[in-house]
Amino acid sequence: MKNIVLKKALTYFAIVFTMGFVLGTIRVLWLEPKLGTRMAELSEMPIMLVTMIIAANFIMKRGEQLTKRIHELAVGAIALVLLLAIEFSVVLWLQNISIGQYLDSRDSMAFTAYTISLLLFMFMPYLVSKK
Repeated sequence: MKNIVLKKALTYFAIVFTMGFVLGTIRVLWLEPKLGTRMAELSEMPIMLVTMIIAANFIMKRGEQLTKRIHELAVGAIALVLLLAIEFSVVLWLQNISIGQYLDSRDSMAFTAYTISLLLFMFMPYLVSKK
């Protein structure tokens, strides 16, 4: 069961991270200069939410099925840890800033929406599974 959970978590993370990377590039290069940081980040959120729902449905319904609700929660938790590890290491390294600088630079409204989206990301595999 551990292998199934890990495989689903990695797949879920990869799908959502890839879409986030693509949208993040578009946001930084084209949307932020035109709309400002807050509006650009907030405009990205609905697309990411739809991506999470589609990705969670895809990974939870394909392949071997998980038999316990705790395993569905584990898929999301592992994917979240991977996402945060990448964000707080590679992304901050590329931007050449510390975690403190990153947190200080965030718009409070967009950061609140981002935090909610992280929670939804973590719980989505559980939420889309019908048992």
